Amino acid sequence: MSITIYNSMTREKEMFVPLEENKVSMYVCGPTVYNYIHIGNARPAIVFDTVRRYFEYKGYEVTYVLNFTDVDDKIIAAANETDESVQTLTNRFIDAYLQDVSALGVKEATHHPRVTETIDDIISFVKGLIEKDYAYAVNGDVYFKPRAFKEYGKLSAQSIDELRSGARIRVGENKEDPLDFALWKEAKEGEVAWDSPWGKGRPGWHIECSAMVKKYLGKTIDIHAGGQDLTFPHHENEIAQSEALNNQTFANYWMHNGYINIDNEKMSKSLGNFILTKDIINQYDPMVVRFFMLSVHYRNPINFTDELLDSAKNSFERIQISYQNLEHRKHTSANIALDSDEWMEKIVANKQAFKEAMDDDFNTANAITVLFELSKDANLYLKENQTDTKVIESFQQTMTEILNVLGITFVEEQLLDDEVEALIAERNEARKTRNFKRADEIRDLLKEKKIILEDTAQGVRWRRA
Repeated sequence: MSITIYNSMTREKEMFVPLEENKVSMYVCGPTVYNYIHIGNARPAIVFDTVRRYFEYKGYEVTYVLNFTDVDDKIIAAANETDESVQTLTNRFIDAYLQDVSALGVKEATHHPRVTETIDDIISFVKGLIEKDYAYAVNGDVYFKPRAFKEYGKLSAQSIDELRSGARIRVGENKEDPLDFALWKEAKEGEVAWDSPWGKGRPGWHIECSAMVKKYLGKTIDIHAGGQDLTFPHHENEIAQSEALNNQTFANYWMHNGYINIDNEKMSKSLGNFILTKDIINQYDPMVVRFFMLSVHYRNPINFTDELLDSAKNSFERIQISYQNLEHRKHTSANIALDSDEWMEKIVANKQAFKEAMDDDFNTANAITVLFELSKDANLYLKENQTDTKVIESFQQTMTEILNVLGITFVEEQLLDDEVEALIAERNEARKTRNFKRADEIRDLLKEKKIILEDTAQGVRWRRA
């Protein structure tokens, strides 16, 4: 089955057909790096990393570009507040971003372009738009003319007249029409700036992504992705700029992830209810956070509450324990095979169900349901005291395949230290001599050390709480 993608441009699911066979070009809008990222920034990082992983699982070669906006008004203001250079500030928060998303299992992009490293390309892009009469320069600023691009509004499904009614010209702006937006901004005194044909200045926000896409991926790409909040004006403006200059489709598929809610209220800095990623992954295992994010389809809103995260933690641990039980049985029991064919068929069916879920617009929620089914089947298999190594390894391999696509890893169990090993040995001896009081005392002592014992037919099984 081929992959289908819900295309935000057409507002329907479409079969994915790449520009080049077995290759995917993918651009994801990254953060403006003036502070630590919040969980709203983490969601697209996780979601589109998973999309990338699934394409790679299916055999595609993916060129994945995620940019950093490392100069804009907010960054300049933040640098002034901390009395440091723009570059020092942005380097610090780029490092923090990479650290946060790495903890969440996000693979490094093929390219991580920065605005400050793309200035020449941006200037060349703006010059081309002026030459084609889609843009104009005035008093050191350069503006794009949406009215000159006949399809403006096609992504957000808004007419030019609807957009015009809500547009205003702010004090200090020199644009001809309220809809016009800045491609290049004249530098204010003391601001970081670059030389250009229009004087010293810096890029507007929207132009950077158009220039980066063209530089790293070409004039037309397979997939452009980002948060739902970027649909308008950012992505709409990208389309207008790129298609006006290049006279060809900018992106064949547009993907947007849904909003984050905090306790059923939309997350917003103005409401003060946003959560920093670094704080949430200090409170919860980053893999639990990723698991939770993927438990909801990427286009749907996701609600963050402590109760839901705790529930995700419990679900995650059940799957992890199931995998660990398989590993334990593999190394501690004789090879006694019963109905292996039936179990192998169940494993194959679960693997196929996983592919069908992901083929259907990357439905990670259904993929995780498959993971639960696989885990449940593994538990039933072990409960029957069956130990065909081939079946056990097939369970583990399929679970690992699914987890790898979802970007989820388990923390390996640490070896017991000498003290705990001695206590387990003492408890085993106490049980043999029917000294159950001492055996229970040792169990309680180990529990205090966050070691949980499970007495099984194959011997003592332990795990960390």
